[in-house]
Amino acid sequence: MALLSGLDPKQGLYVATQVNSPALGQSLARLRAALGGLESAADRRLKAAGSTDTLAAELALMQDDRARLAGELDAAMARAERLAQANREVDKRLTTVTRSIKKVLGDEKSTEKPASSEGHPSDNPDSGSLA
Repeated sequence: MALLSGLDPKQGLYVATQVNSPALGQSLARLRAALGGLESAADRRLKAAGSTDTLAAELALMQDDRARLAGELDAAMARAERLAQANREVDKRLTTVTRSIKKVLGDEKSTEKPASSEGHPSDNPDSGSLA
Protein backbone atom coordinates (compact mmCIF):
# COMPACT_ATOMS: atom_id res chain seq x y z
CA MET A 1 0.00 0.00 0.00
CA ALA A 2 1.44 3.42 -1.01
CA LEU A 3 0.61 6.78 0.38
CA LEU A 4 -0.41 9.35 -2.23
CA SER A 5 0.21 12.90 -1.06
CA GLY A 6 0.30 16.29 -2.68
CA LEU A 7 -1.52 19.55 -3.14
CA ASP A 8 -5.17 19.53 -3.99
CA PRO A 9 -5.51 22.22 -6.69
CA LYS A 10 -9.14 22.92 -5.79
CA GLN A 11 -8.61 23.31 -2.09
CA GLY A 12 -4.97 24.45 -2.00
CA LEU A 13 -4.38 21.96 0.80
CA TYR A 14 -1.89 19.20 1.31
CA VAL A 15 -3.75 15.92 1.04
CA ALA A 16 -2.72 12.38 1.79
CA THR A 17 -4.46 9.38 0.24
CA GLN A 18 -3.67 5.69 0.52
CA VAL A 19 -3.19 3.73 -2.68
CA ASN A 20 -3.43 -0.07 -2.84
CA SER A 21 -1.78 -0.61 -6.26
CA PRO A 22 2.00 -1.40 -6.30
CA ALA A 23 2.35 -0.02 -9.85
CA LEU A 24 0.76 3.22 -8.80
CA GLY A 25 3.07 3.36 -5.79
CA GLN A 26 6.14 2.96 -8.02
CA SER A 27 4.83 5.62 -10.36
CA LEU A 28 4.35 7.97 -7.46
CA ALA A 29 7.90 7.28 -6.23
CA ARG A 30 9.24 8.13 -9.68
CA LEU A 31 7.09 11.24 -9.77
CA ARG A 32 8.44 12.33 -6.37
CA ALA A 33 12.02 11.74 -7.59
CA ALA A 34 11.31 13.72 -10.75
CA LEU A 35 9.81 16.57 -8.72
CA GLY A 36 12.82 16.51 -6.42
CA GLY A 37 15.09 16.75 -9.46
CA LEU A 38 12.99 19.60 -10.81
CA GLU A 39 13.25 21.46 -7.51
CA SER A 40 17.02 20.94 -7.50
CA ALA A 41 17.27 22.19 -11.07
CA ALA A 42 15.13 25.22 -10.19
CA ASP A 43 17.38 25.96 -7.19
CA ARG A 44 20.48 25.69 -9.38
CA ARG A 45 18.88 27.95 -11.95
CA LEU A 46 18.06 30.56 -9.32
CA LYS A 47 21.62 30.41 -8.02
CA ALA A 48 22.93 30.68 -11.57
CA ALA A 49 20.67 33.68 -12.18
CA GLY A 50 22.12 35.29 -9.06
CA SER A 51 25.60 34.49 -10.30
CA THR A 52 24.64 35.86 -13.72
CA ASP A 53 23.65 39.12 -12.04
CA THR A 54 27.02 39.14 -10.29
CA LEU A 55 28.78 38.49 -13.59
CA ALA A 56 26.79 41.24 -15.28
CA ALA A 57 27.80 43.67 -12.50
CA GLU A 58 31.44 42.63 -12.83
CA LEU A 59 31.25 43.07 -16.60
CA ALA A 60 29.81 46.57 -16.16
CA LEU A 61 32.66 47.44 -13.78
CA MET A 62 35.23 46.10 -16.24
CA GLN A 63 33.68 48.12 -19.06
CA ASP A 64 33.83 51.25 -16.90
CA ASP A 65 37.47 50.50 -16.06
CA ARG A 66 38.23 49.93 -19.74
CA ALA A 67 36.68 53.26 -20.69
CA ARG A 68 38.60 55.05 -17.93
CA LEU A 69 41.87 53.36 -18.91
CA ALA A 70 41.30 54.20 -22.58
CA GLY A 71 40.87 57.86 -21.62
CA GLU A 72 44.03 57.76 -19.51
CA LEU A 73 45.92 56.09 -22.37
CA ASP A 74 44.77 58.77 -24.82
CA ALA A 75 45.91 61.49 -22.40
CA ALA A 76 49.27 59.77 -21.88
CA MET A 77 49.76 59.38 -25.63
CA ALA A 78 48.97 63.07 -26.17
CA ARG A 79 51.42 64.03 -23.41
CA ALA A 80 54.09 61.77 -24.91
CA GLU A 81 53.61 63.46 -28.28
CA ARG A 82 53.91 66.91 -26.69
CA LEU A 83 57.09 65.81 -24.90
CA ALA A 84 58.52 64.38 -28.13
CA GLN A 85 57.78 67.68 -29.89
CA ALA A 86 59.43 69.64 -27.07
CA ASN A 87 62.41 67.27 -27.24
CA ARG A 88 62.79 67.90 -30.98
CA GLU A 89 62.59 71.66 -30.39
CA VAL A 90 65.23 71.53 -27.62
CA ASP A 91 67.47 69.39 -29.81
CA LYS A 92 67.13 71.87 -32.64
CA ARG A 93 67.97 74.81 -30.37
CA LEU A 94 70.93 73.01 -28.80
CA THR A 95 72.30 72.18 -32.23
CA THR A 96 72.00 75.82 -33.28
CA VAL A 97 73.66 77.05 -30.08
CA THR A 98 76.45 74.47 -30.37
CA ARG A 99 77.17 75.53 -33.94
CA SER A 100 77.16 79.18 -32.95
CA ILE A 101 79.57 78.54 -30.07
CA LYS A 102 81.89 76.52 -32.29
CA LYS A 103 81.82 79.27 -34.90
CA VAL A 104 82.61 81.95 -32.32
CA LEU A 105 85.40 79.87 -30.83
CA GLY A 106 86.75 79.09 -34.28
CA ASP A 107 86.73 82.80 -35.22
CA GLU A 108 88.56 83.72 -31.98
CA LYS A 109 91.23 81.08 -32.56
CA SER A 110 91.87 82.29 -36.09
CA THR A 111 92.20 85.96 -34.99
CA GLU A 112 94.49 85.18 -32.04
CA LYS A 113 98.25 85.16 -32.52
CA PRO A 114 100.09 82.32 -30.89
CA ALA A 115 101.35 83.39 -27.44
CA SER A 116 104.75 81.73 -27.95
CA SER A 117 105.72 84.02 -30.87
CA GLU A 118 105.21 87.27 -28.99
CA GLY A 119 107.99 88.98 -27.05
CA HIS A 120 110.79 86.41 -27.40
CA PRO A 121 113.33 87.19 -30.12
CA SER A 122 114.86 83.77 -29.86
CA ASP A 123 111.55 82.16 -30.85
CA ASN A 124 111.27 84.31 -33.96
CA PRO A 125 113.77 83.36 -36.72
CA ASP A 126 113.50 86.80 -38.32
CA SER A 127 114.60 88.63 -35.20
CA GLY A 128 118.23 88.68 -36.23
CA SER A 129 119.64 86.56 -33.45
CA LEU A 130 123.20 85.30 -33.67
CA ALA A 131 123.29 81.66 -34.04
